Amino acid sequence: MLPRENGYMAEYRIALPLLPVSLARCEPHAYALPSGGTGGSPSLLPETGYRTMANVQLDNIRKVYDNGQIAVHGASFEVADGELMVLVGPSGCGKSTLLRMIAGLEEISGGELRIGERVVNDVAPKDRDIAMVFQSYALYPHMTVAENLAFGLKLRGESKEVIARRVAAAADTLGLTPMLDKLPRAMSGGQRQRVALGRALVREPAVFLLDEPLSNLDAKLRHSVRTEIAQLHRKLGTTMIYVTHDQVEAMTLGQRIVVLKDGLIQQIDTPMALYDRPANLFVAGFLGSPAMNVLQGQLVEDDGLQLQLADGSRVTLHGAQVAPQWLGRPIAIGVRPEHLQPSADGQGGFETTVEMIEPVGNEIFVNLSHGSQPLVMRVAPRTLPGLGERLRVAVRGEALHFFDAESGERLEARDSGLGTRDSEPR
Repeated sequence: MLPRENGYMAEYRIALPLLPVSLARCEPHAYALPSGGTGGSPSLLPETGYRTMANVQLDNIRKVYDNGQIAVHGASFEVADGELMVLVGPSGCGKSTLLRMIAGLEEISGGELRIGERVVNDVAPKDRDIAMVFQSYALYPHMTVAENLAFGLKLRGESKEVIARRVAAAADTLGLTPMLDKLPRAMSGGQRQRVALGRALVREPAVFLLDEPLSNLDAKLRHSVRTEIAQLHRKLGTTMIYVTHDQVEAMTLGQRIVVLKDGLIQQIDTPMALYDRPANLFVAGFLGSPAMNVLQGQLVEDDGLQLQLADGSRVTLHGAQVAPQWLGRPIAIGVRPEHLQPSADGQGGFETTVEMIEPVGNEIFVNLSHGSQPLVMRVAPRTLPGLGERLRVAVRGEALHFFDAESGERLEARDSGLGTRDSEPR
């Protein structure tokens, strides 16, 4: 009997677990967005001479369950040939449902799905030329690594020569050659994930679908396997769609990221574009650790531009660029923890109280309060204020993000014709 994943039969043709990966720092890989290819290896398994690539197009894809619950609202995007696209969002946002619709494990309620040139809405999972990897390993405990890798190919009736060639090539690609005679119980979690990925790799699919593959691993192993996945993608150059709830995984792995909330796409862009120019308050708060600070209030002109908070306190916004129509209306202002800094002369900025200090090695997170407003500042270890200390902090105007307080949507002043107030922050 085949292993099961969430009650579904984990067929060897599509339901195959993935190997985890990690990066030393939360920084995106220096990928160039693919255009007709990535310049990687000419085949998934060079020894087999195989290469099948495909883009994936979603046009207004919807999922509505029988009880009327809408899981996905009209998702539209394209994953380029050879791209690693990450779907990220909190639990229940629809990311795994979307992936399962691409795999054929969930029925599509509306819209059109293409893999390569084919519309695959009604194509069986086994005929979509995809391989899916789940967070569980789904390995057969009584089979060796070589037997696990070969099992699906045997079911498909491949010749012994083809099976031997593909198993050897996958093992070489994933560093499994010395382990081919081992049983899964004799392997670490990371090694078992490699075997799970190898089962997908020997399938020689056009598209890999990866659903939370690192969730069962501890933090240290997740870190190392993220790096391995990124390196594998660069080596293979195949199309991958990767689902995670972890924004660190998304930022470190994705060439582009789809951010979802409540079944709706919030923004699609590169990791740094999402971080530097979030489309709304949800994206601003979801990506980044610690999260972006958000101050809500009204913009007022009183000896310079200021934000008046609900408790009546005010924050001076040196060098900020705003549109005239923003004055007097509810505004949310976002600032990343690394863009808050102690005021150079102790006079500019606004006054805060140090509530807690969190050393994390090469940096320190300083938890502050300004009236009733909590804030987090990221500073170097040499900058260590004392608990309870009154500390004036400042932020450069160009580092501020403005959002409509009611809709949460990003506001832009660049076309308003209004320049900055106070040319230089203190």
